[in-house]
Amino acid sequence: MTTVIVLQHVPQEPPGAIADALTGAGAKLRFVRPYAGDHVPSSLEGASGLVVMGGPMGVYEADRYPHLRDELRLIEAALRDNIPVLGVCLGSQLLAAALGAAVRPSGRQEIGWHSIRLTDAARSDPLWTGVAPEFMGFHWHGDIFDLPQGAVSLAASTLSTHQAFRSGRAWGVLFHVEVSRAMVEGMVEAFAGERAILAGINPHLPDLERIGRTVFNRWAALAAHP
Repeated sequence: MTTVIVLQHVPQEPPGAIADALTGAGAKLRFVRPYAGDHVPSSLEGASGLVVMGGPMGVYEADRYPHLRDELRLIEAALRDNIPVLGVCLGSQLLAAALGAAVRPSGRQEIGWHSIRLTDAARSDPLWTGVAPEFMGFHWHGDIFDLPQGAVSLAASTLSTHQAFRSGRAWGVLFHVEVSRAMVEGMVEAFAGERAILAGINPHLPDLERIGRTVFNRWAALAAHP
């Protein structure tokens, strides 16, 4: 059985649908939770994939959150070894930084339900091909990143030019496709109390969940069957 390492930064942002796809593909998940005292491993230790989840901290806050430096080194190791990487929200920002791109505060928060537009390149992407070119995504971020050199931009929103990208066998997704109803409710309760967001669950979440199953099942197939 293959093992995929999952870096989780806060209890409210678990891998959700990503975990479902990986277990469905026969992979074992090894969780590393720095907030609970777990140490980030110095190597992939035989893992066939790396998932890096979201969190409220910024890539540039490594002095406050020293584990971020270790995470960047682990991502860089996965990139060198051509091991599939999936970064979500903060994870996408860490992936962009590991690839040499700038990550910075945007000066405004993109929180709640906002439209995502896939790029033309997404039509032939191994994960995103066949997905509707525009849909409602769930967002919770204030930082943005430049597109890493050589990477392919896959999605954008009105406020963020780069919402998803691919570099080799690594994908970064700034918005959240992995969420369930319970996860959205938990984030609203823990982070902002913006209860108006809850009104978007019924009209928007079912489509997002279908997209998540498609995208993550494809990534899981890469990670679970190297």
